[in-house]
Amino acid sequence: MKSMTKILFIDVDGTLTNYENQIPLSAKTAIKMTRARGNRVYICTGRSRAEVYSEIWDIGLDGMIGGNGSYIEDEGKVIFHNHLTQSECRSVVDYLTQEGLDFYLESNNGLFASPNFENGALRAIQEYSKKKGKSNAGTLSVRDAFPDMIFGANLYRDDVNKISYVLQSYSDFEKTAKKFPQMQCGTWGGEGGKALFGDIGVKDITKESAINCLLSHLGAKKEQTIAFGDAAVDIPMFKACAISVAVASGSQEARAAATLTTESVDEDGLYNAFSRLGLL
Repeated sequence: MKSMTKILFIDVDGTLTNYENQIPLSAKTAIKMTRARGNRVYICTGRSRAEVYSEIWDIGLDGMIGGNGSYIEDEGKVIFHNHLTQSECRSVVDYLTQEGLDFYLESNNGLFASPNFENGALRAIQEYSKKKGKSNAGTLSVRDAFPDMIFGANLYRDDVNKISYVLQSYSDFEKTAKKFPQMQCGTWGGEGGKALFGDIGVKDITKESAINCLLSHLGAKKEQTIAFGDAAVDIPMFKACAISVAVASGSQEARAAATLTTESVDEDGLYNAFSRLGLL
C-alpha cells in the first residue's frame, strides 16, 4: 500500500447520517472525491451488517467495521468476525429477562427484539431521538426507529454480535457489568448516568481493536489513519488513529477526546473536515 494513502474510519449514526437516517449529498461527494484520490474509506459503527443498508454501500466504500469492532469486512471479504456463543447469548437473555430489562439482539442476520421491547423501549427511543434533534421524537414509535426489527423470533442464537438493553437506571448497567465481567459491557445514548441503553458483547472487542486488526491486514500504519465520530463509543476509534475528528453535535466526551471538531452532519461536517485535512 502506498505510504501516502489515507485510511478513513467514519462512524455512521450522528456522523455520516443525521438522526433522520439521511446522508447529506456533501458527505457522499466527499467520500467519492477522496476515494478517487486513492484514499480508503471504511464505516466504523455499532451497527451490525444487517443494518448497513444499500444507501450507505452505494456511496462507495472499501469495507466496514461493525458491531463496535466484532466484524470486519474489506473489499467484500470477511476478515474478522467474533460473536457471542449461543451459551453466552442464552445466559444474557435469561438474565435480562429475569431483571425485567427490555433488549434486542444485534446480528449480521437482523435485529431480534425481546417480547416487550416495542413498549418497554419507547421512552428511551423517543428520548434518544430528542437528544439527537429529531423533530418527531415525541411521536416516534419503536418500529419507526427500527423498521426492520424482527419480533417473536427465537432469542437463543449463535450469531449475535452484541446485545443492547434499556436502562431503567444507571445501576442496571453497573449490576449487569458485575454479572458479566467476562464480556465487554458499555452504555450508549448519553454520557455516564444519563445513558439510555447498556450493551454487552465479546470481551476486549472495540473499534480500536478492530482498526488495529484491519491495519495489520492492509499492511498499513497508524500514521495513515483518520477517524470521524460523535460519541463516547468512538473514543477507542480516536485512540487507534493518528487524527480524530468529532462533529460539533456529538457528546462532550467525544469532542474532548478528538484532535479536531467539525460542523454537524447537516452543516456539511464531513465535507468541511475532509477539505480542511486536504483529503479532497
